[in-house]
Amino acid sequence: MDKASAPNKEHSLPCFTQSMNLKHVKLGYHYLVSHAMYLLLLPLLAAASAKFSALTADDFQLLWDKLQYNLISVVLCSALIVFLSTIYVMKSPRPVYLLDFSCYKPEEKQKSTREGYIQRAKLTGAFTEESLAFQERVIERSGLGETTYLPESIARIPANPCMSEARKEAEAVMFGAIDELLAKTRVKAKDIGILIVNCSLFNPTPSLTAMIVNHYKLRSNILSYNLGGMGCSAGLISIDLGKQLLQVHPNSYCLIISTENITLNWYLGNTRSMLLSNCLFRVGGAAILLSNRRPDRRLSKYQLLHTVRTHKGSDDRSYNCVLQSEDPNGIAGVSLSKDLMSVAGEALKTNITTLGPLVLPISEQLLFFASLVARRLVRIKKFRPYIPDFKLAFDHLCIHAGGRGVLDELEKNLRLTERHMEPSRMTLYRFGNTSSSSLWYEMAYTEAKGRMKKGNRTWQIAFGSGFKCNSAVWKALRTVEPVEEKNPWMDEIDSFPVRVG
Repeated sequence: MDKASAPNKEHSLPCFTQSMNLKHVKLGYHYLVSHAMYLLLLPLLAAASAKFSALTADDFQLLWDKLQYNLISVVLCSALIVFLSTIYVMKSPRPVYLLDFSCYKPEEKQKSTREGYIQRAKLTGAFTEESLAFQERVIERSGLGETTYLPESIARIPANPCMSEARKEAEAVMFGAIDELLAKTRVKAKDIGILIVNCSLFNPTPSLTAMIVNHYKLRSNILSYNLGGMGCSAGLISIDLGKQLLQVHPNSYCLIISTENITLNWYLGNTRSMLLSNCLFRVGGAAILLSNRRPDRRLSKYQLLHTVRTHKGSDDRSYNCVLQSEDPNGIAGVSLSKDLMSVAGEALKTNITTLGPLVLPISEQLLFFASLVARRLVRIKKFRPYIPDFKLAFDHLCIHAGGRGVLDELEKNLRLTERHMEPSRMTLYRFGNTSSSSLWYEMAYTEAKGRMKKGNRTWQIAFGSGFKCNSAVWKALRTVEPVEEKNPWMDEIDSFPVRVG
């Protein structure tokens, strides 16, 4: 989540056994039908093939004798076949493959313990004793461990948050992730046709995309997009944008960078709702390479199956729950409303209700849909609709590591196991909240543990200001062998999972 707070008993996510809107179920089925209609041709083609394969030579001769005296029928049938084949090819969405991804791992000198962070905060002289005590309590309950990373500008003493240091942080994260990704995929920078960067709170001029184009000397006709202000869910928005662009630009590579910048967004005031981001956010970033080139299927790790985006910005309560503004002393920060957890729950409920028909087994769909219809007909408030078991649809879950409280509530309400939550909890513990890139640290954790097998399905889900909840579903095209991987977990993966107190 954008700035997920420590657990709050008064403002927990609403239980998903509350009423779910039937229109979102309809929307899910609309997505399903819209993307699957072309598959109806496959049974017809299979039946026709079976019929023709059963014909003997005499049957073919008889058929030819009949057709040669009916030229109009032959022409019409041929035209129909060509027409249907053309429609099939044109309507079939281009497959989107994920060749590989990489996550940035900062230098050892940037590591920060929980006590070390408090000591740095004291040295700034900006915080009152009450604010320091509040930050210490939040960090102790946050789920963060002792080895997260701060930017150099804040890790050093005295801190030096300025524009030049912010640029250094952005360059280190982005170029570090991209260099590793290009080395892993062996794709030349000049071959990249689409570039998307998402960073919510740091938008310099020239843009972050321009930094990358200049550094790697990318081609002049590259399609570049710089997404700002879209929060922690912007990573999946970038994936969805890349998917849409790859539908209309054949034989293309799409490079996506997901990151956040800490240097200029370290809050130096004493408003509690704005201090939470200091306690949770840490340095991180990820680079992802997508392709729609069919030969790349055998080289790719994953295929993108679905993206579902939910935006609740039309509701004022949702719009204002995460708001960047100035405190009473004129110091800029991001304020979190007491409605944040409730808003997140509503957005998640809408998203999974839409996603369900696309991914759930038919047995779960029928039970879920029947309970919704029954509840509308019976109209008994205490009647609880059936909650689908999403564990039957996915092998792995990557839930944005925004904060411990959110992860606890999702585990309870979606009835997930500790193993499902492990990648998210360990990412929060080891790297902190790295904003939109946290999903990829979680995916890397699953790979490093040797759990990603061919055919496995992974659900990525993230929250963001606005308020948004977005999902992406991936299918593994091959088994990922940890010994062949280079990711930020490999040097220490045997020490995880750990007990988070």
